[in-house]
Amino acid sequence: MTQHLHSKRLQRPGYGRVVAAVLGLVAALGLGAAGEAKAAPAAQVSGASASVDRFDDRPHGFASLAGGTTGGAGGKVVTVTDQAALARYAAAEEPYVIRVSGAIAVEPFGSDIVVGSNKTIIGVGDTGEIVHGELHLDPGTHNVIIRNLTIRDSYVEGDWDGKTTDFDAIQMDTADHVWIDHNRFEHMGDGLLDIRKDSQYVTVSYNQFRSHNKAFGIGWTPNVLTQITIDHNWFTGTKQRNPSADNCAYAHLYNNYLSAQVADGDPVWTYGNWSRGRTKMVIENSYYDGVQHPYQADTTAELVQRGSILKNTTGRTDAWGTAFDPRSFYAYRLDPAAAVPALVSRFSGPQQRIGVTLHVPGGYPTVQAAVDAVPDQNTVPVTIAVAPGTYRAKVYIPATKPKIVLQGTGQDRSDTVIVYDTPAEYGGSTGSATVRIAANDVTARHLTFSNDFDEAAVELKGEQALAMKTTGDRIVFEDTAFLGNQDTLMTDSPKLDVISRVYIRDSYIEGDVDFVYGRATTVIERSVIRALSRGSDTNNGYVTAASTWTGNPYGFLITRSKVVSDAPDQSFHLGRPWHPGGEPAAVGQVLIRDTELPAAVKTSPWADMSGFSWKDARFAEYRNSGPGAAPSADRPQLAGADARTYTVTNYLKGTDGWAPHTRH
Repeated sequence: MTQHLHSKRLQRPGYGRVVAAVLGLVAALGLGAAGEAKAAPAAQVSGASASVDRFDDRPHGFASLAGGTTGGAGGKVVTVTDQAALARYAAAEEPYVIRVSGAIAVEPFGSDIVVGSNKTIIGVGDTGEIVHGELHLDPGTHNVIIRNLTIRDSYVEGDWDGKTTDFDAIQMDTADHVWIDHNRFEHMGDGLLDIRKDSQYVTVSYNQFRSHNKAFGIGWTPNVLTQITIDHNWFTGTKQRNPSADNCAYAHLYNNYLSAQVADGDPVWTYGNWSRGRTKMVIENSYYDGVQHPYQADTTAELVQRGSILKNTTGRTDAWGTAFDPRSFYAYRLDPAAAVPALVSRFSGPQQRIGVTLHVPGGYPTVQAAVDAVPDQNTVPVTIAVAPGTYRAKVYIPATKPKIVLQGTGQDRSDTVIVYDTPAEYGGSTGSATVRIAANDVTARHLTFSNDFDEAAVELKGEQALAMKTTGDRIVFEDTAFLGNQDTLMTDSPKLDVISRVYIRDSYIEGDVDFVYGRATTVIERSVIRALSRGSDTNNGYVTAASTWTGNPYGFLITRSKVVSDAPDQSFHLGRPWHPGGEPAAVGQVLIRDTELPAAVKTSPWADMSGFSWKDARFAEYRNSGPGAAPSADRPQLAGADARTYTVTNYLKGTDGWAPHTRH
């Protein structure tokens, strides 16, 4: 960006943590009370499993065992809106994450969509539907995730028992590692969900089974192989198979809700859960309301029940044998039975907030590989979850891939670091950036971005070294750190008269020369800015270098933050006006308000640049504090009346009312 100043700081500190405000973790939802006589308390589970999100994108239960179930992880993400595209990608040999957008009507009526191995099929928002058709997993299919879909309306009038059609919602034969989660199944031709012929390592969670006769059957084989977890499902307006489990090695049912059972007077074939053949079944903390034969077992089977609530029920409640201990296989969170109706009715079925998460390095070897997997012109948020570690590589999010959430998954932002060491000498200022974000609507959180080029170790003409450059609009950084020296963080726009907006909160930024710069409208709130010493007694650098378009009233706003420094007193500037290429219409605007300033800040904190006077720029302060905030004739102060205009809201709202700060 600018000509490098050759006096350098003496030493680069290590990656020590600077304490800044950190976003609080949202507490797990607590509903209901264990006041009813038969309600067991919630189990205490240690470790990560104790706080599993109800919308976690990775399976639990039996589907998580024996290598786990990852679906289409590692494959391209595609969005389908018609039957032909869905069928093509679902049956492909390579892995895919397939997003179903809107309703897809299948023809001929009742036809199968064959799903191959290594696939994730997931509804976009809560509107993804498959109508008049079935998802079918042939023998040998493995590693499939089906989430957040509605599959409905293949019922043939008059065929209540499903004797003339076999139009299931999902059917699988001899499949393994399958996760069925947060779907709605209703009004189909035979079964809603048929898990058949020795399928293994299956989890069925948070689904709704509605308006149907034979809801959910498991078995159809004399072999005793199937291991299945069934939790937090809602069976309502169904008659039988809720579920029926035949010859399952292990069937673990917990926190399910059975209500409003079809009441047609059938004394036998209207029932809740049935442990059949030689099944070993464990039922925990479920809720049965208006159910005939809530749970029953063949004399050859075993059924252990504990902690469930029965309300307005009649008929069989069998329990005999020892079955098995689910905790000998996996950890799980057990909700109180009394809370189940509220929990399951709220959280089961398709959900707006369920999206697509791409895991690095679990599903994709690098952050860039995950970015590349996101579809062009993406319309639904995709989360790239980056595991703790140091990733020495550059990352580029092009303008064609909006709505990406880049999220570190460690306990601290310093746990997950994206770093490289290119200076501007090798590729220019833009080419030096460790991470570049050209797309709109990108959020990054719980991460550290670094350019660790050592400017003190070499003499180069172009020693600018960016950790981050953005040109997209509506960019959010939360709980992030930006580490570098000169030009650490550049927030820019595609061209001078195009306004892009960036919001940075609860973060940490360090550097020496012009290390917060560019022409984007940028708000830095509740953050720590560290001005590094370059070893000079008089001039260690400049915090900002704004190049705001003269037609844009809002450049940089630093508010409710803290500037810290190890530089000598009176040796740091707050900023200078950058006119790229001598552009006269780039008239920087910077307001620093309600912020603590260190003694390192000069009494005359603004400086000229490249022949342009700081007095012609739009620099001001308001209600700052600390030893570096002493008033002087060369410190323009914002008038109180204007302070009501230069707010976070006004900086960010643009013409679309963008307000990311209101989420906190």
